[in-house]
Amino acid sequence: MKKKKLVVLTGAGMSAESGFETFRDAGGLWERYPVEQVATPEGWAADPAMVTGFYNGLRRQLLAARPNEGHCRLAGMESDMDVCVVTQNVDDLHERAGSTNVIHLHGELMKVCSSAHPDDPRCIRTLGPDDAEVPVGATAADGSLLRPWIVWFGEAVPRLEAAAREVETADVFAIIGTSLNVYPAAGLVRYVRPGVPVYLIDPNPVRLPSGCPVTVIRDVASKGVARLHEALSRQEKKP
Repeated sequence: MKKKKLVVLTGAGMSAESGFETFRDAGGLWERYPVEQVATPEGWAADPAMVTGFYNGLRRQLLAARPNEGHCRLAGMESDMDVCVVTQNVDDLHERAGSTNVIHLHGELMKVCSSAHPDDPRCIRTLGPDDAEVPVGATAADGSLLRPWIVWFGEAVPRLEAAAREVETADVFAIIGTSLNVYPAAGLVRYVRPGVPVYLIDPNPVRLPSGCPVTVIRDVASKGVARLHEALSRQEKKP
């Protein structure tokens, strides 16, 4: 019997319980680091050393973080469902929890690339705990400066189409820990087919597109994913 397909869109709230700092929430990184300086091509061009240091600090924080129960529960749901995680997060906590099908819309913090050609696969390199600190002035294989493999503001989102295709084929769609304020990622909800159940997990109110029926689970990710799993399991047991 073919497994049902669950597609999950996750945001910063998914990782907040893991001790990985969020960007947009109160007290988040954007309050201390202007987005123009650390997350735009212009900021990189103006001061690549400062930007390199900023992301080195983020990697240290990520290496100290651990997947929370929400990450682990989503990974465990692969035994019952075909699960695809579409994440706006740049951390690797979904993968470390065991999720095997993860689409990173905004890049990956533990990867670096060419600053001249960011999506050239020959220059994309995955960092580990022993080389997570990128030296200022380090270069990629093409001789350009190494930059984080992050989709900065003003840059295209290369994996958006792949994510939209996944959402179009979902039997269940869940939104976890995102305000749905960041486009184009927030627009993925419009690719959900009519009649497909949509779940929203967030402790805070989230504004959804009009006409989108949704089951709201007002809770943090770790508890909310457990409640989602229980709800889907009950649905499966119904005659």
